[in-house]
Amino acid sequence: MTYDFVEYIKTMDLYALIDALVLIAAVAILAVVFAYRRNLRVMVILLSVAVLEILILTLTALSDHEILTVSRYIIHYAMIGLIVIIAVVYQSDLKAIFQKITNPRGRTVFNDTMNSDDELRETTAEILSACQDMAKQDVGAIIIIDSEKAINDTVLDSGTILNAELSAALLESIFNTKAPLHDGAVIVRGNKVVAAGCFLPLTQRNINKEMGTRHRAAIGITEDTDVLSIVISEETGIISVVKRGEIRRYMTMDKLKDEIEEAFGISPSAIARRKAKEDKKHHGRL
Repeated sequence: MTYDFVEYIKTMDLYALIDALVLIAAVAILAVVFAYRRNLRVMVILLSVAVLEILILTLTALSDHEILTVSRYIIHYAMIGLIVIIAVVYQSDLKAIFQKITNPRGRTVFNDTMNSDDELRETTAEILSACQDMAKQDVGAIIIIDSEKAINDTVLDSGTILNAELSAALLESIFNTKAPLHDGAVIVRGNKVVAAGCFLPLTQRNINKEMGTRHRAAIGITEDTDVLSIVISEETGIISVVKRGEIRRYMTMDKLKDEIEEAFGISPSAIARRKAKEDKKHHGRL
């Protein structure tokens, strides 16, 4: 197929303007998606190939004879291949998008109610108690705090939906080595254990050899999703936390408490930010 971009530009009208708006919207959606996934390099590569293809097609249209035939076909099929690769790599996200389109109301079993600060503080205390007990007994565990509901249904579907009120006893029973769900991760939203036994994507980065599959999973989920991972080593009982792909080991109870409260939005700094935002919103209405 031949695209005469020169003639297209010369005859620009209302329909061309609509085309331009659609193109801008598509690029904006791509930017949002890849920014959310914190992988803008993929978007840059995709747009670079698209711009290169348009440039080659424009040069061909301006020429009096056939030019860059091989380059045109290589870039064209490279673009198709790149789109297929992206669709494969981000298939879980695409699945989540289509699920939200077909079922906009989402899962009714999820905890959608707002928890008070006091409830979240009680939940924090329960998590700390469970982590301390499991660390002493060298019980391996992964607890994911998903306050922004960023984890997609693919991860949740890999485990068992519980939607149970969180307690130290519940967490310890889940990660008991004789329990059927102990190998997976627990997903926490507010004061609820939404799901247990969930399988997480593993990081492909080189990590310390002392850290095993649990740590790879704890790091992997935070590379693409805005969550807090708490991981307890089965071999050493060391407690670590992971945010944005960065792991911090040898967490004390005080440090772990600070991390959990920050994730729940009930730390002093988080409360201050929330209050400032509410004050700004209130003054804006006046």
